[in-house]
Amino acid sequence: MLNFFLLILIYSGIYALMSIGQNVITGYGGMLSLTQAGFFAIGSYATAILAARFGWSFWATLPVAALLSAVFGLLIGLPTLRLKGDYLAIATLGFGEIVRNVLNNWDSLTNGPMGIQKIPMPKLFGFTINPYHKYAFLVMVILFVAIAYFLFQRLARSRMGRALAAIREDEIAAQSMGINITKYKVYAFILGASVAGIAGSLQAVFSLSVTPGTYTFMVSVMVLCMVVLGGLGNFKASILGAFIIQFISYFPQLTGLSSVIPPQFKQILFGLILVVMMIWRPQGLLGREDIRYGNQNVEKRGGVQ
Repeated sequence: MLNFFLLILIYSGIYALMSIGQNVITGYGGMLSLTQAGFFAIGSYATAILAARFGWSFWATLPVAALLSAVFGLLIGLPTLRLKGDYLAIATLGFGEIVRNVLNNWDSLTNGPMGIQKIPMPKLFGFTINPYHKYAFLVMVILFVAIAYFLFQRLARSRMGRALAAIREDEIAAQSMGINITKYKVYAFILGASVAGIAGSLQAVFSLSVTPGTYTFMVSVMVLCMVVLGGLGNFKASILGAFIIQFISYFPQLTGLSSVIPPQFKQILFGLILVVMMIWRPQGLLGREDIRYGNQNVEKRGGVQ
């Protein structure tokens, strides 16, 4: 039971990284994106290919996974900037499905549906971080989440964070004040993609294998649920939402009800969470975070004063 709870905490940390990236795009930039699963897959396969086939260490593959995901974030961000709402969601969803199908069919590079196995375990100062002994891996994941939270909190209080908040509230007003909307939207996609790529890298070395079937549309929906449940524009809420959603996902196994509750029920539950939160508490459990810029304050409702 303890090992299973540690497993939930590790996956909560990995998904917390993705939800932090999603919150930059959706919570701060106001863009409804459903492509985190695609960036997640790119990061995972970058680490898997470089580590399993070329003998790179995990730490060497990590910046490559982040950079490659960021490049694809730029590529998807630029052509979809003129889209909003449902149209943007459909376009980003399409990108995620393209990534999954490419991974599924590019046999010479990705080994197709069979995926890549026997990914080397990460090592640090001669110590092997064994995913089967979950304490050390959990500490590593927590450190990654803490660093990401610190950096993105700093970003939220920076000029870029204020610009994204203004764009979210009113693009026309933001543009009239001299904010380069295109630049900051692309930045949001790049940052959100890069942190999802790092999460994918951690996923690869934790499971020690990757297959295309892991990175489905439901992964993007799950990450969006985490952000909406915790609170848009609040990075602490993203971490909380990741833990709650992961706990709900594994609840049947924890309680021994997996034979009673079908796996498909999880998909219904995620949709129900989105609907309920949008109707009764659209600000999420923690709501939007109060952010101070010098002597100014951004209220929880997200207005820039």
